[in-house]
Amino acid sequence: MFARSASFPTLRLLAAGLLLAAATLAASAANADKPRVGDAAPAISLNDQSGKTVNLSDYQGKWVVVYFYPKDETPGCTTQACEFRDNIFAYRRAGAQILGISVDDVESHRKFAENHGLPFPLLADSAQETTRRYGVLSQSGMASRETFLIDPSGRIARHYVVGRNDLEGHSKVVLADIESLKAAPNKG
Repeated sequence: MFARSASFPTLRLLAAGLLLAAATLAASAANADKPRVGDAAPAISLNDQSGKTVNLSDYQGKWVVVYFYPKDETPGCTTQACEFRDNIFAYRRAGAQILGISVDDVESHRKFAENHGLPFPLLADSAQETTRRYGVLSQSGMASRETFLIDPSGRIARHYVVGRNDLEGHSKVVLADIESLKAAPNKG
């Protein structure tokens, strides 16, 4: 039992520990909602850079790469988008569709796509609903950099958390995984 009350520094440490525990629980709760490999992919219905509504169900029977990224025109996001652009013909040969998603609006996506010649839909999730459903909404209110590979039956086949050092080559890793999964018995 305590004979005296705790000192102020001790209370500050205790409070800091409680805040850290609360933040960890919040992060765990957010990740608990993240779809896992084998789960049905959450629905997507968002406007692309031209204002056209794009639905994940539009691509039933195809491989779909859904990559979430933080912000248009930032260095890392531009590198990632341009790598997918540079491999677009290989993705098409593999029967795969690429969909980029961030919380930026349609106009921002239009400019980004035009500036870099991006030949795939960039979907505007300004309401952050899809980003939340996929469990990738960061504390800053932007999407975290994560990619979901969805198989032709609409199930998540792979999930990638893409670090800053993984940007170069990420597109080729995803493409190689599509080819590998297609070649596996009883897959795609």
